[in-house]
Amino acid sequence: MTNRRGTSPSTPTRRAAGLLASLALGVALLAGCSSEGASTDCGLDACTVTFDRGVEASATILGVEAKLVGAQGDQVTVEVAGEQLSLTVGQQATEVGGFAVTLDSVTDEQVKIRVSRNPNG
Repeated sequence: MTNRRGTSPSTPTRRAAGLLASLALGVALLAGCSSEGASTDCGLDACTVTFDRGVEASATILGVEAKLVGAQGDQVTVEVAGEQLSLTVGQQATEVGGFAVTLDSVTDEQVKIRVSRNPNG
């Protein structure tokens, strides 16, 4: 009878962890985002974009471009997937090009929106 000391019970755990890390990297690459004057935080089907005010701010997320056009008080105009939207904080999501867009917050320095894939199309 052979005693296999080289096989460790943690090997399947390590393989699973490696697979999960590879999948996470793949998802990040597929979501592909870039920005100028903005920061992004993306998952598989949604991104939060924080635009800096006072600069030309834009981000490419989920395969579309989002731009900050202007902000006055709690009213913000953004362009998502080539369409301009007027949003206010607390407003229900506005649908455009298969995406749902909401305004999370507005400050003197930043505007934060959430763009998510619309499951209905």
